[in-house]
Amino acid sequence: MVTSGKGGVGKTTTSAAIAMGLAKKGHKTAVIDFDVGLRNLDLIMGCERRVVYDFINVVNGEATLHQALIKDKNCGQLYILPASQTRDKDALSKEGVEKVLNELSKTFKYIVCDSPAGIEKGAHLAMYFADDAFVVTNPEVSSVRDSDRMLGLMSSKSRRAEKNQEPIKEYLVLSRYSPERVKLGEMLSVEDVQEILSLHLLGVVPESKSVLNASNAGIPIILDEKSDAGQAYADIVARYLGEEKPHRFIETKRGFFGKLFGGK
Repeated sequence: MVTSGKGGVGKTTTSAAIAMGLAKKGHKTAVIDFDVGLRNLDLIMGCERRVVYDFINVVNGEATLHQALIKDKNCGQLYILPASQTRDKDALSKEGVEKVLNELSKTFKYIVCDSPAGIEKGAHLAMYFADDAFVVTNPEVSSVRDSDRMLGLMSSKSRRAEKNQEPIKEYLVLSRYSPERVKLGEMLSVEDVQEILSLHLLGVVPESKSVLNASNAGIPIILDEKSDAGQAYADIVARYLGEEKPHRFIETKRGFFGKLFGGK
């Protein structure tokens, strides 16, 4: 599950990038939009015109999973299950979600759940069934505090917690990071965020206009291999799959003269 306490931190961008990254590595992957009523994942994946049936249709037995899943146009290993734009959030049920996840897990190696912000029903259900959680936060106090609240819920409200199993594995994705603004004291540093949340840092995604451009074009940012943000997400997927990758985009970039004279 990809989660956060606060809206607008880059959850759906992260869900799309991670799902695409896993699929590009050869793993059959499904990505589900849990944000009933505010569907956005299909826009970022560029498949909004191809939505016929949605997650709620499948939960309610109005369509089969096969009918609702949309095959991604950029990668044959990736499928999207969109949310409903017209239903109420209460249309999701624990039993219905479990049935869909069980069916998906028969044929998919990874199921990425794009959770809505906050602690509403869709977020609770995505969290309940999660094995791993990507906690997306911006380097600002309110975003970090809200993420901390989500961590508390994860440790007590998940199926794993109920059954006394190993807890959900939690990973930190720090998005919209600007080393320059950290130096000016306008943002929390990576160390500050880790000190508060005590999570394993999976990656830092720099503030980048290319994210907005990719979203508007309906292309997951990870496919823009020239952009810093695209490279950051590729690193995140590689680290999640066990590869060793040095962390980039944490320090300010030095210009030519800075390198020449050994400046910082």
